[in-house]
Amino acid sequence: MRRIAIVVAAIGIVAVGAWWVGRPAPPPATSGGRPAPPAPARVAPPRAATPAPPREAPRPRAPRAKPAAPAATDTGAAVPTKGTLNVTSDVAGASVFLDRNYVGTTPLTLDGVEPGARRLNVTAEGYDGYADTVTIAPGANDVTVRFKEVRLSASVAVVHKHAMGACEGRLVADTHGIRYDTSRKDDAFALAFNEVDAFEIDYLKHTLRVKKRGGRTWNFTDRQPTADALFVFHRDVEKARQKLAGAR
Repeated sequence: MRRIAIVVAAIGIVAVGAWWVGRPAPPPATSGGRPAPPAPARVAPPRAATPAPPREAPRPRAPRAKPAAPAATDTGAAVPTKGTLNVTSDVAGASVFLDRNYVGTTPLTLDGVEPGARRLNVTAEGYDGYADTVTIAPGANDVTVRFKEVRLSASVAVVHKHAMGACEGRLVADTHGIRYDTSRKDDAFALAFNEVDAFEIDYLKHTLRVKKRGGRTWNFTDRQPTADALFVFHRDVEKARQKLAGAR
């Protein structure tokens, strides 16, 4: 029994010692002998908030295209889209035809003409008619017809008959006179109308004769089977010669 009491006492002593060692340390005393207040608990600093990624600004929508307005001039007036045709002539009252439709007499102003190529004919009694293709542009378009002015621009391919052989070339006439262009230089010539003594055609023989006043004679034939081209050339030249003679 005595041994048991000693063992129990030893266990008690060990338990008291373990309690003494594991107890919390008493707070330090202040200068007045009172225990110091417990230290404030340490608080972890707040974490900095992670900034949210910037939001992409919405892209502005392209403005819708408005229907194109008519262009304006420097003065603010709209640019015309139709043409105005002004036709004058040196013979008053000449008849005007546009695309073969009669539209009036000169002087004439025709509004609202569609732009583009148009056929214009102007006629006056006693004069050769005027015929041309005119290009109408938006805005004003002016055409002046001079019936009294002599115009001549004619040519024809010919063969010049020599005493022996022949050569080819082209007869050309304008208001300055008539000339023969050929590669054979000794046959080529240029004559003013007042130098021409004879200018005659023989339709049946397909021959056109040109004689220089006080000089040489040239006989020409047409390259074609008929003398039609020679006839037209002779007619146009004679008509212009007569007008030029009357204007002097």
